[in-house]
Amino acid sequence: MTKLSKHFNLGKYGSAVEDILQEVTDNNLVERIWEGDYTLWGSQPQEISNRLGWLTSHQNMKSKISDLQEFQRNIIQEGIKHVVLLGMGGSSLAPELFQRTFREQDEGCELLVLDSTDPSKVAEVAELVKGKPTLFIVSTKSGGTVETLSFFQFFYSRLQSEMGREMAGRFFVAITDPGSSLEELAQRHCFRETFLNDPNIGGRYSAFSHFGLVPAILLDIDVSRLLESAQEGAHAFSGRQGDALLLGITLAKLAQEGRDKLTFVIDPSCSGFGDWVEQLIAESTGKKGTGILPVVGEELSFPENYGSDRVFVFMPVGGDESMREAAVPFIEASHPVIFRPVKDLYDLGREMFDWMAATSVAGHFLGINPFDQPDVEAAKNLARQMMQEYLETGRFPEEQPTLSENTVEIYADSTYLDLASCLAGFFGSRLPGSYFCIHAYLPPRKSFEGLFSKIRSSVRDRFQIATTLGYGPRFLHSTGQLHKGDAGNGLFLQFTCDDPRDLVIPNHAETQEGNLTFGILKAAQARGDREALLSKGRRVMRIHLGEHPEEGLEYVLGVFEEITSRS
Repeated sequence: MTKLSKHFNLGKYGSAVEDILQEVTDNNLVERIWEGDYTLWGSQPQEISNRLGWLTSHQNMKSKISDLQEFQRNIIQEGIKHVVLLGMGGSSLAPELFQRTFREQDEGCELLVLDSTDPSKVAEVAELVKGKPTLFIVSTKSGGTVETLSFFQFFYSRLQSEMGREMAGRFFVAITDPGSSLEELAQRHCFRETFLNDPNIGGRYSAFSHFGLVPAILLDIDVSRLLESAQEGAHAFSGRQGDALLLGITLAKLAQEGRDKLTFVIDPSCSGFGDWVEQLIAESTGKKGTGILPVVGEELSFPENYGSDRVFVFMPVGGDESMREAAVPFIEASHPVIFRPVKDLYDLGREMFDWMAATSVAGHFLGINPFDQPDVEAAKNLARQMMQEYLETGRFPEEQPTLSENTVEIYADSTYLDLASCLAGFFGSRLPGSYFCIHAYLPPRKSFEGLFSKIRSSVRDRFQIATTLGYGPRFLHSTGQLHKGDAGNGLFLQFTCDDPRDLVIPNHAETQEGNLTFGILKAAQARGDREALLSKGRRVMRIHLGEHPEEGLEYVLGVFEEITSRS
């Protein structure tokens, strides 16, 4: 019998995983993945056969390194030290991971990732690069991502008004698939360069393609070393010598046994890995009534504060043994625990490949296609309808709050006397295996992070349910698929606020005039997502924080602490 790796402490589930591992070894599952056998995930090849380029992208990109290095040298020689990546989801999360992990490189540019339509965030980025030579990377696989194109129109129209069309284009590059509308747009607006990606790679699997490596080279990351690390993972997976196969089997088997809340405890030096792997797992597995919920950024507590639906993944870096010590109480409490030790920061290349491979394996055993996202379009369509209605009438459909309290307004499906009873009823509707999601259509700020962390901790400790946090609309391109495609156990609390300052989205890049604003786009996306969740029978509540969201959120936190302190 095949023995489990020392990094897997699965308790009573271990023998079942061992049996499956032996079976798939005998049935050549890994060989069939490398051969591109689409029948492992579905009956038709669409969105499978043309999504397996990630298996060899690290190898194929080696021939592009010298061109990328020449591109970087030209940027540095022109005195450009600031880069803004305009993207969403798969186009932004790997660059953000690289930026957060390797930010101390001496010769690299400063990279800002813009993936929020909140007008104050857009204004903040615009102010940070104002008057500084800045390169803008317009990054979208499809070429039609509404947020990315809105960012482009906003920044290009500003630069064009300052320096003219041809000069403005020198400060823009595109990353997209061949034949996309962005390829033509880049040519028309005289972009410095257009990087055409391998179209056989899905967004969340694109870290080792142009989508991840163009920003990485500008950060002065040793891309060769990163790709060699990914190659190590690929080589081990192809030879069934690493843990990627075992990891995928384990994730699927535990999810089928009700252990579907994959809780990450990550060394702070590579904390950006959490948001990247969150999209990979959630968007890949959350469909057809199943799914694995990644839990990222939840403060670690005592074992008794977690339900029996948890799996813990500890990621120490550089041989740090303190995480193994921290994991002991969880192993003793019979929680499954997986260790993913990272030798150094460049070892993340191997780690990222392993998780992509494991996710593909898990998809096979869960009976789903890990490369599509069938429910993502629903929220997009509803947001488009909301924006069209706004354009036609000048306003959104009117909504009446269920109640108003202090400075906040509450929108729920039942009438309550106060916010405390409303929240108590909301959590009273939880089912076995439920989880709690905060959808924050707010500007991403440090001041909010601590407040949300306290809310999450209070809910987890009181109700023993998993908690997650996503900023909108960013999470729509990440966990949004799982929220609508899984078994329906989520409790969704949406936070919105007024925008004291709004910014016009130009109708096209050659003008500064527009019929929509970033605030309107954000509001339409929030409404569209809420409607999409409700149409799927999900439990959704909205709290509008008004003109002063920090004060409103402080008040809401107090109410949370009140209801969660009750016995």
